[in-house]
Amino acid sequence: MAVCVTAFDHIVLCVKDVLSTRSFYEQHLGMESREERPGKWSLHFGNNKISLQDASTAPDIARDTAPGSGNFCLLTDMPIADYSAYLESQGIEVVAEGEREGAVGPILSVYFNDPDGNLVEVSNPIG
Repeated sequence: MAVCVTAFDHIVLCVKDVLSTRSFYEQHLGMESREERPGKWSLHFGNNKISLQDASTAPDIARDTAPGSGNFCLLTDMPIADYSAYLESQGIEVVAEGEREGAVGPILSVYFNDPDGNLVEVSNPIG
């Protein structure tokens, strides 16, 4: 029997400062923070979730993860030129922009780093 993966359930980011990370993603990406259990936070948008793992309390199974090692792409309805201008107005350095190939076709992307140095790509589908 071949294994067939159908979707992402969630991703986990290892972070140095959960509060700082929550504030960044709430303010600049419109995500909602939720406390899943005491001290365990996640970020929600649409039907998606990013779990936040505090680097100082990482469980044994995640001991080799490090803050700033994430690299992922999010989609937005806001035109990328407008989002890029917003980032710059907030003092967030845009590290790259351009057309890429996304999961279902071409995308126009802007890249920047979160407080831990994770590379965040925000994109619009093209066409």
